[in-house]
Amino acid sequence: MSTIEKLKPAGRADVIIYMPYYAKNKHSWLPYAISLYRQGSLEGNRKIEGGEPIPFVASWYVSKLPSELTRCRLQFDGQAELSYETTLSNSEFIDYLIDVIIDFKSSHFTDFPRGFYRKLLKFE
Repeated sequence: MSTIEKLKPAGRADVIIYMPYYAKNKHSWLPYAISLYRQGSLEGNRKIEGGEPIPFVASWYVSKLPSELTRCRLQFDGQAELSYETTLSNSEFIDYLIDVIIDFKSSHFTDFPRGFYRKLLKFE
C-alpha cells in the first residue's frame, strides 16, 4: 500500500488556515494534502511519454503557515546529479500535493503535475 493510501486527514484547526487559498472543489482533499505535507517526503515515479517511468524521492522542510516558504528537493533515480530544488510558499506546494493525491486516486500512480515540474526546472 502506498503512502497516499495510508493518509489520515489533518485536523480541522490545521486545515482552516489553508482553506482561503484553494477553490471549493479542492477543500475535501486539503486535509489529506496537509497530512502528506507533514510527512516531509514522498516517493513516486515521473511519467515519461513513450518510456519507462523514472523513480524519484521528494523531500521538503515542513512549517506551519500557508505563507511560509518551503524548499522542495527532488532526486531522480537515486542519483545525486539528478537532484533539483525549488522554493515556494506552503500554500502553493500543498496545492501541488492536492493534485498528486487526486491523480493518484484515478491512476494509482504517484507523480507531481506538469506545473510543478515547470517550476522545479525553472521553466516558469
